[in-house]
Amino acid sequence: MGRSLRHGYTTGACAAAAALGAARWLAGEEPGRVELLLPGGERAGFALHGCRRGEDQACCFVVKDAGDDPDITHGVEVHARLERISPSSRHACPEGEVRIVGGEGIGTVTKPGLAVPVGEPAINPVPRRMIEAAVRSVFSSGDFRVTISIPDGEQRARKTLNARLGILGGLSILGTTGVVRPLSHQAWTDTIDVAIDVAQAAGCDRIVASTGRSSETAARSALAELPEEAFVMMGDFVGHLVSALRRKGGRHLVLAAQFAKLLKIACGHEQTHVRNADLDLKRLAAWARQVDATGATAAQVAGANTAREVFLALGAAHPLVALVAERARKELHNRAPGVKIEILLVGYDGEVAGRF
Repeated sequence: MGRSLRHGYTTGACAAAAALGAARWLAGEEPGRVELLLPGGERAGFALHGCRRGEDQACCFVVKDAGDDPDITHGVEVHARLERISPSSRHACPEGEVRIVGGEGIGTVTKPGLAVPVGEPAINPVPRRMIEAAVRSVFSSGDFRVTISIPDGEQRARKTLNARLGILGGLSILGTTGVVRPLSHQAWTDTIDVAIDVAQAAGCDRIVASTGRSSETAARSALAELPEEAFVMMGDFVGHLVSALRRKGGRHLVLAAQFAKLLKIACGHEQTHVRNADLDLKRLAAWARQVDATGATAAQVAGANTAREVFLALGAAHPLVALVAERARKELHNRAPGVKIEILLVGYDGEVAGRF
């Protein structure tokens, strides 16, 4: 039996823990560790680093541990600087205000459709509530400013899809439960959800979902009239993409994929990651008998090692390719009735090989 996988904590949980540490230091304590109640009801401990305080401010940071879930933000330093500020004459809350701002390495929202308004730092609502609650657990009243920063956030953000979603200049502070479940792929599925929201806010009636960079490049060339926001990188998560689009009221999906990924969709897989390849080829061989009674095509499929090999041998115009595309289209339609489905088949040369 393999070892159990460790869960980790979101950037939102780390930001709230850093804010709690800064608040306790500002209150005169000198903790090296804090315990935080997460939105999911779990209590978690966080080590504090770089703690210091002045007369009206205190700072510290938490190093994010993403557990065994691969994450571009694993190991980042999430800093919080807490400052006591003069009361605002405009706020109506007698307890005062906890103002949360983004510092170095925190992205700024530049497109509608995200969880925070355009022009605001990309610190989502749940982390904002967690940060405010952390400060208020130490100071029940008074006016404070909390600046959240990630020193290398801008560099790390270049390896994410943030810029496409309209988050520029750094990373997002995310998380709804505070916990990152190992191998949950939540970062991917959350990004898909946000990308659909951005596309719909931009008025896109057609969503173009791609399984990879080659497929997206071909789709952008074939559908050059569509705005950037219409293109959603879904990776292997076709099941989540379709269910999310249906849930959000989408009406028209164009799916761009190469033949091997399309075969997996036709076979009913919710994810198109490389698995069950042998079973998929056996099913493809059975379908081959429907388009070629001689059995020659089925024999050709049976002798192949991969779906790509089959496609390259048969060519895009072969009836079996069209059958797979139609089965994939019907599979997606069954998952999202009412959504118009189109298939954009991309060849292994990076060009569009067919539209269904």
